[in-house]
Amino acid sequence: MAERHPRNRAGRSPLRRGLAAAVLAVGMMTASTAPGYGTGPTAPAPGPRFTPLTAAVMTEPTPFDATDGKTHLSYELLTTSALPGSTRVRLDRVEVRDARTRRVVGSLSGQALADAANPVGDPLPGADGYTPAPPGPTPTVIPGSQQWVVWLDLVLDRGQRVPRVLEHHLSGAVLTPSGASPFEETVQITRTDRTAPLNLDAPVRPGTWYSSESCCGNTHHRRGLAPINGRFYVPQRFAIDWYRVGERGQTWEGDPARLTDYLSYRQPVVAAVGGRVVEVQDGIPDNTPPVAPPVPPIEETVGNHVTVEVEPGRYLLYAHLTPGSPRVREGDRVEPGQVLGLIGNSGNSTTPHLHFQVMTTPEFFPTDSPPFTFRKFRVVGQVEPRIWDDNLGLQPTGVLPVTPSPHDGPHHARYPLDREVLEF
Repeated sequence: MAERHPRNRAGRSPLRRGLAAAVLAVGMMTASTAPGYGTGPTAPAPGPRFTPLTAAVMTEPTPFDATDGKTHLSYELLTTSALPGSTRVRLDRVEVRDARTRRVVGSLSGQALADAANPVGDPLPGADGYTPAPPGPTPTVIPGSQQWVVWLDLVLDRGQRVPRVLEHHLSGAVLTPSGASPFEETVQITRTDRTAPLNLDAPVRPGTWYSSESCCGNTHHRRGLAPINGRFYVPQRFAIDWYRVGERGQTWEGDPARLTDYLSYRQPVVAAVGGRVVEVQDGIPDNTPPVAPPVPPIEETVGNHVTVEVEPGRYLLYAHLTPGSPRVREGDRVEPGQVLGLIGNSGNSTTPHLHFQVMTTPEFFPTDSPPFTFRKFRVVGQVEPRIWDDNLGLQPTGVLPVTPSPHDGPHHARYPLDREVLEF
């Protein structure tokens, strides 16, 4: 016979008492005089309190140096409204602070916050690379019981110290039929990763190359949220798509429907550092450009590829290779500069390019995506507009509108920013 739950003197089970407490908590948070989350610009007193938003970071933020000469921290804050569906939270400001000194190292508000936040599961406007992203609606209002992601890209000036521990300060108002009740809360204290990013050689042969979809703007790499095995990942956060560029800035010549007319097609892919091959996939056919292929099965997302373990917990992915081109097998040791395969158009790819990134696991799904740098290269220009980055075959001529970049010149141990044209 099943044992019954013990009851208290009022005849309520522990489950019912828990539900009653939860209802009481929600009521306290939505009340206009709720003392639990502050009532204005003064920070709330320390101690336990009800907060309208919860938050979690999705990776340990790792500082890296980019071609703008500054230090970047790019990561995500996953926020969830703890209020019922009829109650909304207006998020006015997100501040990232040094947890030790309370110094603000980055903040978002107004239009900048609206452009850096979106509901989980909603397609991100403009991230497909085909249309400019429309401005996000302001103010940023999160409906009750909804989860949003805030895409944080902090930029620290040269010489500015990277905090060892970050905290996130949220402020805004709870919106109810009776009015707006201001709140402030400090959430998600997190350490920054002090591990230096991998410093690599080029994954391609010397020449001029276009670094597409790299950090840190509104791209499908940077803002690609993937639900894998019951949790969210950003598996391509720092991935770069590499396209070969000709002397006139062209990426293809002739017919964009022919693979062989793309300058990237069948270009050698080389090991950016030595290591051990842990995965090789081959046999997936190239797609016919410039038609976007149907979404492939999850195991074929990156097409034919080679994955190399370069140190414990760090793997390099060389993806979208042409079928039959991989020149290594699992277990092989490779040296820097060794040819691994040839650029193709397999997997989730519309025009030939090399998808390259660092991973924390041997598999693309699931993985985290830490930053990396290249030892030596020269920036020779930039592509100002976003022009169908992941489908260059849609351009009328295939010639990139390359203009001078404020970061032109030699770089060492730097990460190339989105849409830069550079020489290895």
